[in-house]
Amino acid sequence: MKFQHPVVIGSGSWGTALAIFLARKCPQVHLVGRDEQAVAAINETHFNKRYLPKSKLPENLIATTDTNIVQKADLVLFVVPTSATRATAEMLAQHGVPGEAVLLSCAKGIERETGKRMSQIIEDSFPKNRIAVFSGPNHAEEIAEGLPAAATIGCHDQEVGEGLQDVFANERFRSYTNHDIAGIELGGAIKNVFAIASGVAMGLKLGDNAISALVTRALAEMTRLGTDLGGDPETFAGLSGLGDLIATCFSVHSRNHKVGLALGQGRKLEEAVSELGMVAEGVPNTRSIYEAARRVKARTPILDVVYAMLYQDVPPAEALDRLFRQTPRKEAE
Repeated sequence: MKFQHPVVIGSGSWGTALAIFLARKCPQVHLVGRDEQAVAAINETHFNKRYLPKSKLPENLIATTDTNIVQKADLVLFVVPTSATRATAEMLAQHGVPGEAVLLSCAKGIERETGKRMSQIIEDSFPKNRIAVFSGPNHAEEIAEGLPAAATIGCHDQEVGEGLQDVFANERFRSYTNHDIAGIELGGAIKNVFAIASGVAMGLKLGDNAISALVTRALAEMTRLGTDLGGDPETFAGLSGLGDLIATCFSVHSRNHKVGLALGQGRKLEEAVSELGMVAEGVPNTRSIYEAARRVKARTPILDVVYAMLYQDVPPAEALDRLFRQTPRKEAE
């Protein structure tokens, strides 16, 4: 399977980075945004000055606000905030997306009201299309620059998986396939919560030992919760689990880490999010993942303290102290 007409829905940093990547492999790529002025500026200057100001966009990348462009697509990437995925899918379903087009979910989170993953939400509006997911330790800034990276593509259809693997591959980018869509999506969503905790620990200057211990136990918690929610435990040791966890907990590019860092330095949540100027998915998804964890009665001490910081007004220092004062238990638990 070859893709010739990709359409990327969402002109933020991640959507733009993926569009840049695809434009290097496909004859033409359309990037769909909402702001007429921003779209015009992208087409005129070949820069997305708000989200990726240092990355020049290829000439064959065309920005547009016309969602009818999906009628010509053979690959549609959903790269909108998770809170907007359902509305976006419902809207695109009315615009005549071809039945043979592959739909690729690139957002990381779960829906609070239903507990559904992004691919399941897309499937609600497109029950006949083939759907896949894309995840891994990928920061938009580095993908746009063409730095080496890797990702996991989740798909039940082998032909589609191999086609996506081919289009998302070059001499500096390696993609892998995996049938465990649930595990891939859950790892990508849950790790955002732990990135906030890692940022808080750094902001509080708890030291490398504490942060390393926190991230290690976060992997155990991710695997435990992700398995309870339907993922394969082996998936969480891969790129969409451990790999993404490492990147988002330590990278200067991580939005969720930045929010946690600001909280640890004494800023209020609203101030931290406002300073960021972009969506940090870990903030709303802490609530949805916390509620999902309660439904399956999972033990989630790190998730619990992040939830306490964000939604119960527990001071960051007090919240993290709770982790280190827990009753000792076996490491395998």
